[in-house]
Amino acid sequence: MNNISESFDNWQWQIKNSMKSIEDLKNFLPLSAAQKQWLDEHFAKVPLPFMITPYVASLMDNSAQCPIFSQMISSQQELVVDDLELRDPLGEEEREKVPHLVHRYPDRVLFLATDRCASYCRFCTRKRMVGQGPTPRRDQQEDAFRYIEQNSAIKEIIFSGGDPLMLSNNRLDELFSRAVAISHIEILRIHSRMLSFAPMRIDQELVDIFKRYAPLYLVTHFNHPKELSKQALSALHRLHESGIIILNQSVLLKNINDSAEILSELNRTLVRNRVRPYYLHLCDVITGASHFRVSLERALQIMSEMRGHISGLCMPTMVIDIPGGHGKVPLVPNAIVDEDEDFIYLSGFKKGRAAYPKR
Repeated sequence: MNNISESFDNWQWQIKNSMKSIEDLKNFLPLSAAQKQWLDEHFAKVPLPFMITPYVASLMDNSAQCPIFSQMISSQQELVVDDLELRDPLGEEEREKVPHLVHRYPDRVLFLATDRCASYCRFCTRKRMVGQGPTPRRDQQEDAFRYIEQNSAIKEIIFSGGDPLMLSNNRLDELFSRAVAISHIEILRIHSRMLSFAPMRIDQELVDIFKRYAPLYLVTHFNHPKELSKQALSALHRLHESGIIILNQSVLLKNINDSAEILSELNRTLVRNRVRPYYLHLCDVITGASHFRVSLERALQIMSEMRGHISGLCMPTMVIDIPGGHGKVPLVPNAIVDEDEDFIYLSGFKKGRAAYPKR
């Protein structure tokens, strides 16, 4: 760390200077008396590390309405555990073939490259492990590659974590090189929230590494238009100009982005900056996240309100990742309002109704 540039625009400086304690938070944000009291009394009870980069902190305020503050700062609701909530909602641990490698779908694997993130979302589906270890070792990662080599049905490796972009450029280069050396691997995919937490991570050396392993897909994670700062958009442009294929996934979060207006603005901005909206996830049933979950009825209503009012390019696929690890399923509002022996009757976005033949 001795060679880290003392600059806000250096990603390693961002990590080194992240807020990690209550005192750091109090010193940076003018918290209310109630917020300070809750943090003093309950901060240590929350089962997820606290870490916020100076960049993320610069985007937030301490109001209850701040969509970034609400995602990153724990509240008393996080200690409320619903009976339906699960420690491992996606059933990853039982599908872990070797340490840190999850094989759920036949043709792709989830390669958990690290347990570290630049900041920690309070609704994280892997809050059982992120920031807490165990951190994957090199020998374990080699075991993962050997498993992939022995399973020719695997065509795609999804690097996630934690956040794989927390690794050094050299280490990422080593992992990608090892991956593409496997003859049946066709696609590399990276899931990262680094562009939301420290977009200066996208330096030219990293971009050059990405270019060597095309086709490489980067799936970003922006939940609210406020996260699309000038720095984040600049990083997206640098990636796109270098030929990287970029998609975005979001999580539908109560009182943060649960409106057609907010999601339309988010996804229009992404498309305008050449990022394809991919998934809109309903919040997983992870412990302590019930206050983030939006009802299914409301979620379908939001999708209905967007459909037809924004371009299809801007419409993500809304999905539920079925608890227990049974895979993602898409959900769409039902356009069939009636049917008879010969026809179904469909309602369009303007609520007009028309018949369509069944055969």
